[in-house]
Formats: sequence, C-alpha cells, structure tokens
Amino acid sequence: MAVITQVSLGVSDCERAARFWAAALGYVRRPPRYPGDEWIVLAPPPGVPGTALAMDLSESPAEAFPRVHLDLTAGARNLDDEVDRLVGLGARRVDWPHYPAQLEPGASPYVVLADTEGNRFCVAGRPRAR
Repeated sequence: MAVITQVSLGVSDCERAARFWAAALGYVRRPPRYPGDEWIVLAPPPGVPGTALAMDLSESPAEAFPRVHLDLTAGARNLDDEVDRLVGLGARRVDWPHYPAQLEPGASPYVVLADTEGNRFCVAGRPRAR
C-alpha cells in the first residue's frame, strides 16, 4: 500500500517558505540529496512522526481556492493563540467565504490562512474560552 512520504509546495521564494514552515511546524532542514540539489526539504526532528514538506520553485500563482491544501491542528495550544503565532511568523488571514454556518457535531473550528507564498492552509483546534 502506498504511503505519503512528502508533500511538495510550489513557491516563488524557497528560502522564505522554508523559514516559515520550519518555524510553523518545528521541522528541520534535510541536507541536499546531491550537489546542486535546489529542493528544500523539511522534516520532523529525528524520532518525531510527520510527513516531510518540500519547497520547489514555481512560476504559477497560488490558487485562491486550491484543490489540495494542508490541514494543521493547534495541538495542545488553543486555536486563537496558534493562529496568532502563525501570523506572527508571516502567515496571513484569508477572507474565506466557505466557513460553515454551523460546525458538524464533534468538528473543531478552523481558520484559513495563507503562508508567505500565498499557499492556503487550515488550522483547527479549540478556541480560547470566551
């Protein structure tokens, strides 16, 4: 059975994207696979589960409504604080018209953000107590 080992993002600035995603996910940069390897690949630190994330140069603009995107969880942190942290790293909030009027039972609220390259991603978690 196939297993996803890496997700690749098209970006216009690989270094900027790598700095953002490394800080956002706590990932580390893998060494180049061969001399002249221009792909930047980030991976979880040794012993930590997760899927690698690669950055490759792309001249295509980020899609406003992408067919594929990353879904993150805020983990132990509340959703509001995690979104604030990601925005502080360079993400931006997206005016997303497709938020549900009401969440399905058991579903977590989420926020749609864009990374430094405009690639959309979601962050789900429990909101701050009001």
